[in-house]
Amino acid sequence: MKDETKVDVSFHLQPGSLIVTQGSNAFEAYHASVEFVDVSDGPWLGDKARLTAKGPDGKSVVLTVDLLNDTYDGPRAGVPASIWKVVALAATTAGDIGITYPTPDPRPM
Repeated sequence: MKDETKVDVSFHLQPGSLIVTQGSNAFEAYHASVEFVDVSDGPWLGDKARLTAKGPDGKSVVLTVDLLNDTYDGPRAGVPASIWKVVALAATTAGDIGITYPTPDPRPM
């Protein structure tokens, strides 16, 4: 990406409000961080979502979800709707610093 500006928005999640599964393991997310990018004065795009969560063993892990497709011009297909809700919440939180962000359609492309 050329001429990009990045903003990282972090916030705590209410315990039990987001459970992420990977294979047969369930992770209870308690903190989210979303990185937004502004490429060449275009619209802001969610680039990565990082969730800090407790795993089945009680240990903390960081799960990273890539939000942009491989050409960096739109959302990645197959990202769960719950992750897009976290991204939309982060964008709302960042509204006071000038981020405007339309939530992508969570349906597979």
